[in-house]
Amino acid sequence: MNFLLKVWRQSSQNARGDLKSYEAKNIPAEASFLEMLDIVNETLIEKNEEPIAFDHDCREGICGMCSLTINGVPHGPGQGTTCQLYMRSFRDGDTIYIEPFRAGPFPTMKDLIANRDPFDRIIQAGGFVTERSGSAPDANAVPIPKTVADLAMDAAACIGCGACAAACPNSSAMLFVSAKVSHLGLLPQGKPEKDRRVLGMVRQMDQEGFGNCSNYYECEAVCPAHIPVSFIAKMNREYTAASAKETAGC
Repeated sequence: MNFLLKVWRQSSQNARGDLKSYEAKNIPAEASFLEMLDIVNETLIEKNEEPIAFDHDCREGICGMCSLTINGVPHGPGQGTTCQLYMRSFRDGDTIYIEPFRAGPFPTMKDLIANRDPFDRIIQAGGFVTERSGSAPDANAVPIPKTVADLAMDAAACIGCGACAAACPNSSAMLFVSAKVSHLGLLPQGKPEKDRRVLGMVRQMDQEGFGNCSNYYECEAVCPAHIPVSFIAKMNREYTAASAKETAGC
């Protein structure tokens, strides 16, 4: 398969960037998108040209590092991560536009690499529990209803890739934040910090410059972990209740 790539090239965070054209020739249909970029980079290195910089780690759809905007869609067509996207999803001869995740709080560091440190700072603002977490407790030591455990697991599936913020017209990170708030807040081990957590993480999100949710649902559409937007409504209720308690001095 042969493709024409329009790749965003930017030498540094403060440099101006633009789209450059590259030919991707003889690409196997079973190659992943990142493997296709590897093949293109090998060609560029042979020509003594600067290879295309992009982020990746596990290449198994677990870590979310492979954050690319492909033809205007974070992670590209389908609902997986970029590393799970295969070239058979495109037609031979297609022109493919490749850019970094676009969101104000995610500055482009080089080429296709976006700095997603703001997500780490949001986690640091409340993603912890004070419950003893030493040796594993007995399975039935802390009874948790199955419905609650299932909902917490749904929220815990978030890999923090940033596709939600990159897809949202407001660059909102509320799907990510609500998943992290709900994951810990639903379980008894996370209940003691429930109010402090939602206040801290939402306020840090605002401080980082992410926008608010306007119910576009773009975040849910591109989320590789299929996190539902219902978690956002849940977080809003919890934030309102926690703010009221804080104001009242409770």
